[in-house]
Amino acid sequence: MKRIVILVSGSGSNLQAIIEACQAGYIQAEIVAVISNKPNVFALQRAKNAQIATHVIEHTKYSERALFDMAVANQIADYQPDLIILAGYMRILTPHFIQRFVGKIINIHPSLLPKYPGLHTHQRAIEAGDDRHGATVHFVTQELDGGPIILQAAVPVLANDNQDTLSHRVLNKEHQIYPLTIKWFIDGRLIMRDNQAYLDGKPLPICGCQNVETVR
Repeated sequence: MKRIVILVSGSGSNLQAIIEACQAGYIQAEIVAVISNKPNVFALQRAKNAQIATHVIEHTKYSERALFDMAVANQIADYQPDLIILAGYMRILTPHFIQRFVGKIINIHPSLLPKYPGLHTHQRAIEAGDDRHGATVHFVTQELDGGPIILQAAVPVLANDNQDTLSHRVLNKEHQIYPLTIKWFIDGRLIMRDNQAYLDGKPLPICGCQNVETVR
């Protein structure tokens, strides 16, 4: 069975969705470890509840980002994972880390990339007057939130939306599209080659798959 390591920094709602997808057999893989850069976050409790090994490697205890990333990378390597998932992991990965696991790292970002890389995406979408917002799953490369896009899901931005209401609606979509993308990778349908995402041997368009219902 293929092996997954998940990196977290917070409450872990996407982690929970992935755990449940694995437990149900939707994703045919084992989550072998959950690693957090912060102690006492709820994501660690979610992992423990599912009897998954947990590790805390606190970034504040390292004088340099490269040294912290090396410690995390070495811990990951001990598990020999087929896939590394960023699930609310709030650290920017160093180029050395990414190169070590190139093509094996995916992330979910709360915007319709390339719009709104970085933080505060929901508020930025509201302030810009956008009529749609959403989430994007992408491969991780050295460009921040700029790796090849795999799958996107959109939600409408309503007239009375605030950051919290919009965030909640986007998060519901995240819980759908992240397990699906992971399933594709684990099933051997999804790869990154020459800095482009391929599904079933065909290159995906620049904005990835858009209609989830037709690509399952």
